[in-house]
Amino acid sequence: MELLQLHYFLAVARLEHMTEAARSLHVTQSSLSKTIQRLEEDLGVPLFDRTGRKLRLNEFGTRFLRRAEKALYELEQGRQELRDLSSPEHGTLELAVTTASPLPQLLRGFRKKRPHIQFHVQMMNEMSLISLLHKGEVDFCLSSPPIQEEGIACQVVCIDPIFVAVPKGHPLARRSNISLAELRNESFVGVQKGYGARNFVDALCQSVGFSPHYVYEGDEPARLAALVEAEIGIAFIPGTAKNARESIHYLQIDNHTLVREIALLWNTSRYMSQAALEFREFVIDYFASLSDERP
Repeated sequence: MELLQLHYFLAVARLEHMTEAARSLHVTQSSLSKTIQRLEEDLGVPLFDRTGRKLRLNEFGTRFLRRAEKALYELEQGRQELRDLSSPEHGTLELAVTTASPLPQLLRGFRKKRPHIQFHVQMMNEMSLISLLHKGEVDFCLSSPPIQEEGIACQVVCIDPIFVAVPKGHPLARRSNISLAELRNESFVGVQKGYGARNFVDALCQSVGFSPHYVYEGDEPARLAALVEAEIGIAFIPGTAKNARESIHYLQIDNHTLVREIALLWNTSRYMSQAALEFREFVIDYFASLSDERP
């Protein structure tokens, strides 16, 4: 059995289409088909049910896929460990987030400590983030809400209060506090379901008798402040995302603990470089310092 056969098998198993798999691997379809055929001959069983050009993993293939993924995952972990040992001052940390508001200060602060470390950050919804974690394809995730999954470490690093942001010309801008029920007739701008604290906020509003009326739903939380400024709608904005824009006024929520928990997540079986260990401690200390600064 060859390593190349396993890589090709994973591509075909995930796409269940020989032509698309060949395209993704940048090889010819005939070469890919012959490699999969040799693998099946080595194993002594077919891995796919074939109907014309369509492929579907059979029971043999499904079971072998789990083993192949684990084997290639361990080899990749070994490769990363050797790279870390040979060049500990360099490397790339892979991050995925459901909330991006704390990132600029976090990354800038860590780069001052480790200037040669690069970052690759993906913004995604909760389900996609969980998938990446289980596959071991990221070093860390910042998620709100926290996620409890087997094999995933979850440490809450921040309790982030949520405010109502309104444009300065809005009637509510003369107030400092408001109850949730008073917002029932307002128009909101917000992120899509599955991003940030959207699901939590919606559920809390429903508990007092209304569902927020959204006139804008997107996947870029940073855009919300500009939409509030433009008087498109009001928004629920976490404290870590507040800014000093003079044209936005923030109100506290009465009678409800309107906060979001931000958690740092990592796969407990993924190899963790020295840079990753330092980044984890930096994130924990960073949010602890924010908490100490609050009144």
